[in-house]
Amino acid sequence: VQLQAYGGGLVQAGGFLKLSCAASGRTFSRDSMAWFRQAPGKEREFVAAISPFSSNLYADSVKGRFTISRDNAKNTVYLQMSSLKPEDTAVYYCATRNGRIITSFRDRAEAYEDWGQGTQVTVSS
Repeated sequence: VQLQAYGGGLVQAGGFLKLSCAASGRTFSRDSMAWFRQAPGKEREFVAAISPFSSNLYADSVKGRFTISRDNAKNTVYLQMSSLKPEDTAVYYCATRNGRIITSFRDRAEAYEDWGQGTQVTVSS
């Protein structure tokens, strides 16, 4: 199983970026997938999750600004980010787990089995 995240970059505050995470090694249509991020000197934190049935969950800090989606035909999960803030600066990681994750665990890193290498997002003020 491999996850390849890309689409990060440098953007001004208020701008937008779209991250992609391409999965390979098996079919991911039944996977629970998520995005986490880690800023320098901080712990990894949950950003958004999408269930095998496209039920979404967001961290309060990104709700209304970020949208997670998936294309099962392409084995890809996306994170559309808008109204970006300097505090969104971090390395963004995608993660996946085969099958459904109960709602109360969907925002926990330990619930996911496989992780991508991360893509840097930098938001300038």
